[in-house]
Amino acid sequence: MEVSRQMGKIEFTLPAMGEGIIEATITRWFVKEGDIVREDDPLLEVATDKVDSEVPSPVSGVISRIIYHEGEIPKIGEVLALIDTEENADQAENEISGNERSGKNEEEYEPSGKNTEPKRRAAVAPVHGNSEKLLTPFVRFLAKSRGIPVEELENLRGSGLNGRITKDDINAYIRNGRPYLSTETDDGTLQDQETLSGDYPREEDYSPGPDEELIEMSRTRRLIAEHMVRSKRISPHVTSMVEIDVTGIVQWREKNKKAFEEKHGIRLTYTPMIVEAATRALKDFPGINISVTGNHIIQKKKINIGVATALPDGNLIVPVIKETDKQNFVSLARELADLAARARSGKLQPAEIKGGTFTITNMGPYENISGTPIINQPEVAILAVGAIRKKPGVVMVNGEATIGVRDILILSLTYDHRVVDGALGGSFVRRIGEYLESNIPDF
Repeated sequence: MEVSRQMGKIEFTLPAMGEGIIEATITRWFVKEGDIVREDDPLLEVATDKVDSEVPSPVSGVISRIIYHEGEIPKIGEVLALIDTEENADQAENEISGNERSGKNEEEYEPSGKNTEPKRRAAVAPVHGNSEKLLTPFVRFLAKSRGIPVEELENLRGSGLNGRITKDDINAYIRNGRPYLSTETDDGTLQDQETLSGDYPREEDYSPGPDEELIEMSRTRRLIAEHMVRSKRISPHVTSMVEIDVTGIVQWREKNKKAFEEKHGIRLTYTPMIVEAATRALKDFPGINISVTGNHIIQKKKINIGVATALPDGNLIVPVIKETDKQNFVSLARELADLAARARSGKLQPAEIKGGTFTITNMGPYENISGTPIINQPEVAILAVGAIRKKPGVVMVNGEATIGVRDILILSLTYDHRVVDGALGGSFVRRIGEYLESNIPDF
């Protein structure tokens, strides 16, 4: 972790947390100003999407000032706090006391390389125009990061001082389906979405009945909910399904699972076979390995496949296997086993859930034969794998068609119809099926 010195203080910055991660939300500080810390002591917990990580202290010393507080979203490299090293501990404690008496804690710290004098900044800024509503910089950023223009918040009742909009107001507004979002009707006119919401109760107006219990969503579940609603709003979803005969790989797995586990120390599952087949199909159909920005398509040169993993608390996380086209079957099986185990024990790193270009979700363990999953943005397709069922099927014996018992699997591909049409989506999922029907792994 990089640190820099400013007037005898150590600037404790938000460290790099993986490719593509530019910011993190502070969920909890373990220390307060004036606390003595040792090197590698955990100072705070930060969240990026669905992963929480503890950030340790780079040095021993005294927490002189905390600059970013819980709920705020600093960027990588920004100064989170000032730490006085042990030899300056007494001086640091005196400075803290002096600041409390003079009110200097309200001042904004300017990192080194700029003006070293404390600099005041406005606590709030007007939304726009003549509006009397005020938004803090953090709430303004939160709204922007959720794709909500400030104009949309004009009718939102804030719960803060003098009606000010808070972080909780923004999150509740999203959970309620953004009722002040204008919606176009069939005749081309705009209608306030609040008039379309029917009798569904708003959170702030709802009081549970005697036979009901109001349970607050966990932070992870709130993030998942926001991500799913956002995906449906962004992408027109279409799903294509194919039924494939996987009798060959079912028989191969039954014959080899004991030897595989003895040789490699991990269970032999169908998931690495599916990842391998999807990888080959993505190479055949690069039009699936893309994302969209405005009116442009971003062609991904790496194939990074996320595999949805259920957590013990009922939530979901998607660890990502990077560059699957450069791995063999055994390395895919090893990495899948490792990521799944660490996902369930909460030990994934933020970078391990970032950078996916395609996602696979397995519905088989729950005995579901098919499904229509929601796209994991900013990807443009997601594959659902159903449970394998024994069914009667046509088998060729000595050139004659006969009926036999076969192992049948349904693959469902949901794709973004803005950029993936039925011909491409249907051909792609069929190609995955062909690879599964014909490919026997080598270990």
